[in-house]
Amino acid sequence: MSQFAARWWENIRFAFNAMRAQKLRSFLTLIGVMAGVATVIMMVSFVVGFDRRIAEGFASFGTNLIQFQKFEPRFTGGPPPEEERNRPNLTLADAEALKRFSRHAAAVSPERYYNGAAKAGSRETNDVTVVGTNADFAVANERYVNDGRFLSEADVRKHARVCVIGTDLVDALFPLQDPIDREVLVAGRAYRVVGVFEKKGSAFGGSNDNYLAIPISAFDEQFPEVKYRSGEVLYISTVPRSTAVYDALIEEGTAILRARRGLRPGQPNDFAVTTTVGQLKSFRQITSGVAAAMLVIAGIALLVGGVGVMNIMLVNVTQRTREIGLRKALGATRRDVAQQFLMEAVTLTGFGGALGIAFGLGAAFLVRFTLDFQAAAPLWSILLGFGVSTAVGLLFGIWPALKAAGQDPIEALRYE
Repeated sequence: MSQFAARWWENIRFAFNAMRAQKLRSFLTLIGVMAGVATVIMMVSFVVGFDRRIAEGFASFGTNLIQFQKFEPRFTGGPPPEEERNRPNLTLADAEALKRFSRHAAAVSPERYYNGAAKAGSRETNDVTVVGTNADFAVANERYVNDGRFLSEADVRKHARVCVIGTDLVDALFPLQDPIDREVLVAGRAYRVVGVFEKKGSAFGGSNDNYLAIPISAFDEQFPEVKYRSGEVLYISTVPRSTAVYDALIEEGTAILRARRGLRPGQPNDFAVTTTVGQLKSFRQITSGVAAAMLVIAGIALLVGGVGVMNIMLVNVTQRTREIGLRKALGATRRDVAQQFLMEAVTLTGFGGALGIAFGLGAAFLVRFTLDFQAAAPLWSILLGFGVSTAVGLLFGIWPALKAAGQDPIEALRYE
């Protein structure tokens, strides 16, 4: 072992001896550092897990989805502003125009929604999402059929009483049975099952498999009140032919709808354009704000811990004045004394940082396995937590170390 390494190891040993000699004071000092580092680890773990959950949720609606709708998307409660409520509703004619004139759209899916109950024989399930749509729905929303077939254009033209159901409905209405060609009652009307969706799982706390799709023509016949209400009555989902024309489809679709609505250049759109990419970006802005707030809290905890470190080190300098004088009398330089006390401060906060990392990782793993939440601490967050904790010791240990190094050996030996 080199002389340099031996000296640093000796300083670390002195640091642990000092911590053992002042257990209570050291522990109280460590609490602030532990809390700050644990907060950083838990914050990063939860933000990463939340980001993964949100990304998976939006991906379940289609990674390239571009949707035209009446209201702007919002993630807070309350009604939309009056300007949006006064916008004209989107219509099936708008969807047909997009389908006819768009060069970049691979699919155009008009969609109306209704929440109700579904029944088959003596079995019934509630809170079913009934969507009226056309043959493009599967491609536009990446909701493909696992068994049977999807709706066809002929079904829409003929107002056919057919449906495609999700796996939740299969489990609830047709346990241990093949649902194809069986009847499902939706609000009292019978629909023949022609297909079963692939299982999509849950997103945003709800199931993506409690779906029932019927031709939009049949939907408008059965639920005319949905078509004529003043709220959000029609969504038009589109996807580009390739990712290369993603932005071009947004511009093209916007231009087609603006022309149909007679909007002049300079007038704002009287409809909204939402994308999964844009909504994910908005959610990430929210999580970034939460993360920033948590970092401030962690910074305050680390500041408190740093002040505690400075305080305990200043007390150590006072209590060990004779030791400092003796070391200098035996040949220790100012640099040797400064390094010793600085290493003690860094060791103290580094140990607190290690405990904080352990606590933060433990909390993240507990949440991951008890709540089925994908909390995960990246390696960079662990290194950051430990690096910040040692940096706190270095920063707040400088003044006590310089004070110790500046002691006059003769005066220090006389100190009682």
